[in-house]
Amino acid sequence: MRASEFIAEGQTVGRLSKTKSYATVGLNKFVDPGTADRVYELNRVMMAAACTDGTFVPDVDGESWAGRYNIAAPYTRQEQNMLNMAYKAIGSDIQDLNKGDLNSTELPSTNTVSPVKAFQGYR
Repeated sequence: MRASEFIAEGQTVGRLSKTKSYATVGLNKFVDPGTADRVYELNRVMMAAACTDGTFVPDVDGESWAGRYNIAAPYTRQEQNMLNMAYKAIGSDIQDLNKGDLNSTELPSTNTVSPVKAFQGYR
């Protein structure tokens, strides 16, 4: 084996040698059209692949509600104020999705009916 076959330094980026292509099957190279986030794009593609058997295009959003944004979830008003000052210091764009509401409430139907059938005892 020649050293050039396993040493990556000095090789042209994006070029797959003929020798290496013989040893591989089914290589696909893909990228986000905006080239913004490779890891996020990989996550969404693999999630969509898990939703299909290869005969139809799955109905999967290309981006989640959080998308490529970072998410911070403060519990108290003081933490929210600290984050607001940090956003200003760094110059981050912020969207307050709860519009300042820090109270967590459950839906009225939460925990009213158990999904588990009660044990009636042995016969």
